Amino acid sequence: MGAVRAVVSLARLAVGRARGAVARRAFEREQALRPAVLAGTFRVAVHFPDAPVNLYQLRQWYSPLQALHARLPVVLLVRQGTTARTVAAESGLPVRLARSVAQVEELLTDHPVRVVLYVNQNVRNFSVLRYRDPAHVFVSHGESDKDYMASNQAKAYDRVLVAGDAARVRLAALAEYDVAARTVPIGRPQVDAPPPGPGLAPTTRRTVLYAPTWEGDRPSMAYGSLASHGPALLDALLADPTVRVVVRPHPRSGTSDPATRTALRQLRRRVRSAARRDPGAGHLWDTRTSFGWHLAACDACVTDISAVAYDWLATGKPLVLTRPAAPEAIVDPAGLPGALPLLAAADAHLVLGRLADAAAPQAAAVRARLVAHHYGDMAPGASLTRFLDAVTALVAQRDERAAALGSGDGPA
Repeated sequence: MGAVRAVVSLARLAVGRARGAVARRAFEREQALRPAVLAGTFRVAVHFPDAPVNLYQLRQWYSPLQALHARLPVVLLVRQGTTARTVAAESGLPVRLARSVAQVEELLTDHPVRVVLYVNQNVRNFSVLRYRDPAHVFVSHGESDKDYMASNQAKAYDRVLVAGDAARVRLAALAEYDVAARTVPIGRPQVDAPPPGPGLAPTTRRTVLYAPTWEGDRPSMAYGSLASHGPALLDALLADPTVRVVVRPHPRSGTSDPATRTALRQLRRRVRSAARRDPGAGHLWDTRTSFGWHLAACDACVTDISAVAYDWLATGKPLVLTRPAAPEAIVDPAGLPGALPLLAAADAHLVLGRLADAAAPQAAAVRARLVAHHYGDMAPGASLTRFLDAVTALVAQRDERAAALGSGDGPA
């Protein structure tokens, strides 16, 4: 069996490389048709080394980055051909494919990039962190109470743009880390710059979003509820004639766990079957759009311990948070899970009652306090402005440093 698995792995690797080569050539042809960008243009780069399966991490930054690009020229520095072609087609931003460190260095030589942004902790980030001239800034791909958010890897970056005070408290647990000097609170700029959505039809129904996270790649990160809560929860929501259900599973759902993969297929069939039985209900299984439009379009949310919970929290609307069924999953009592009632798997069928509780004035007051602690000022436009100002200030600081050192614009 080991030999068979090895052959299958090699075959998949060969197919992946062939697809990558085809995508790379197509990307290069398409880029050749675009207007040339003059050397000395780009001031900010966003490093994204991953395959398309992780593009959800970058997509949520498209709109804020487009706003930044209007102020400071931005380039998306992508390391895989298949990803580069997709990002070039959908982001509206300049894209450069740098498959090698030499190509990264070429970009940094040709352009006065003063800030490099990182949306994840991919090991290939280290190959770019070696360059001294730019400020290296971690922006993550969402605020959450997952253990990932207090990683010692934060120390690798010059700055971490965090949502607010809660994130700073979380990072203060790191040994020998100067939170005050190394973190900059910006709120959640995605709330001010949401991606376009499908345009849900007008309805008198309450639109409830169920947005489960994925199952994680290790027991401590097993926060997903698709298999544990999903069947009973969706049955209850779909049976209520006053509810329109929008299901938005995490893009990585089912990639690590066969039970979650099976649950994903079964729940998709249930939602689509309910939509066929009652077309006027408007039930939607959404895997084709970027997350974000849901915040304005939906009235209430059921989700797991994840970034979606925090994005939704910023809206102030009713929120129900699930309790992980996996006993190994780390649940932080000092974070959101300690402040809100958690819906256990055994009680998933009671979700409508929990949503009613979450709509009560007392629950709304609790959420308002949590918003202030996690995000600070959430007035319309405030988060996006803080993001733009934070990056602009870092660019200016690195410009001053370069001038003081009398250095050129090449990498160091």
